[in-house]
Amino acid sequence: MKEALITKIISKRYTLLTPEGNSFVAELAGKVRKLDYPVVGDIALYERYCDHYVIQGYKDRRNYLIRPNLANIDQVIVVMSIHDPDFSYELCNRLIMLIEYNDIKPILCISKNDLSEPSRIKEITDYYQKIGYLVYTTGKNDDADFIKVILKDKITALCGQSGVGKSTLLNKIDPLLNIKTQAISKALNRGKHTTRHIELYPCFGGFLADTPGFSAIDLTSVDKDLLASKISAFDPYIGKCRFLDCHHLNEPDCCLKAAVASGAIPKTFYETYKNLMDFLTNNNLSANRHRTYKGI
Repeated sequence: MKEALITKIISKRYTLLTPEGNSFVAELAGKVRKLDYPVVGDIALYERYCDHYVIQGYKDRRNYLIRPNLANIDQVIVVMSIHDPDFSYELCNRLIMLIEYNDIKPILCISKNDLSEPSRIKEITDYYQKIGYLVYTTGKNDDADFIKVILKDKITALCGQSGVGKSTLLNKIDPLLNIKTQAISKALNRGKHTTRHIELYPCFGGFLADTPGFSAIDLTSVDKDLLASKISAFDPYIGKCRFLDCHHLNEPDCCLKAAVASGAIPKTFYETYKNLMDFLTNNNLSANRHRTYKGI
């Protein structure tokens, strides 16, 4: 069978892109419907029958995100606006931790920097750069050329609240994408969902995904025993605690808690980790596979 990248799914119609650059729509074979459905980013195994194409399966995934629903991603650009909606350290930290848990690299983009004082922008960028994360900023009068450099040879997703400017960012780097944007709803203080589906766009030598806004983070696949070891900001301290199975919560002689006390790790970043651990500990996820972490 031949292979092709799934770039879009609308109403059970799967758009495939071959390595040669040919794009066409395929349907799903009945046997595949009995398994996990393929998602955007999957490498489909397909065959052609007369005048139509049929997906017979898909290759093993390197990684998988439920929100946004994507597979085989190299990196996620977490777009957070400085204002309207207001920047939230808690939300940004949660997104970073979920993305890294799935073995995907997070890159932060702070949008709408023209709506805030430079000191506020610096405060946020310093916060994340100090613990090893890439941070970029963009505003009304800025270009987004930094994205062109990091897209090459990568599958990149955009993630963030509705209304932070994901579609606007895409249009800045390539107006041909022609993605419509809408203004923030002042009454709700949240964006209207301008993106109706997930889609991969060939862009500057890689693929870029635009994703719908979302209001919850799915934690059904997160193992609380592994969470800390997946967070790159914690890497220098993992394995150095008194207890090898340290959860970095109430245990004595914990190197991670010592790093928080010394200021090497921001207290609010650690508090987000504690909140996630509390949720995982106090909710029986194995008995309820669709529990989500609300409050975003």
